[in-house]
Amino acid sequence: MRKTLTVVAATLMAWSPWHTFAASSVDLTVTGLITPSACTPGLSGGGVVDHGKISAKDLSATDQTLLPASTLQMVVNCDAQTLFALKGIENSVGSTNPNGFGLGLINGNQPLGHYTLELLNASADTAAATTLKSVDDGKTWDAMGGDVWSTLNLASFGNQSGGNWAPIPIKDLTADLKVSTRIAPASGLDLTNEVPIDGSATLEVKYL
Repeated sequence: MRKTLTVVAATLMAWSPWHTFAASSVDLTVTGLITPSACTPGLSGGGVVDHGKISAKDLSATDQTLLPASTLQMVVNCDAQTLFALKGIENSVGSTNPNGFGLGLINGNQPLGHYTLELLNASADTAAATTLKSVDDGKTWDAMGGDVWSTLNLASFGNQSGGNWAPIPIKDLTADLKVSTRIAPASGLDLTNEVPIDGSATLEVKYL
């Protein structure tokens, strides 16, 4: 069942000695959609990628240092088949890549590096599904292909059965979330003290 919530007619009373013909009311409309089903995302390992201790001497002075990639299993479980997308929200700062998520700052002004996310091997209700991306908040979709999933786009899962790429309703989704971490060139970092790798992001379900 779909329910639309509308609130109309918020009236503002005002008096002005120099603007006697101004409108004396204004309409306020609040809209939305209450979905009967809910979806819960989850990540294996508690959603933690731990690179352990890394010696500063092992970092390249002039190039980014790619750390070993990690892959977590991501699941999204819904009460019923539901159209949804996923949005990545940056919680840290200092990304050295517009398509990546930050790892924090050293001394408040030196970006430590960034990590990127890739959604791979998606399965929607036990059937293979194509990972999709939207750069216009869900108005149009395209296959993500080899692109990374960033804060600049939504991710979803679907097919081309209607002629264009589009999400499909899903009850249970599984996918691999590949996390690739890169440390900025060491020559631009103050590494005289221990530096925490401080990356954090929220993966949010958005109903379509």
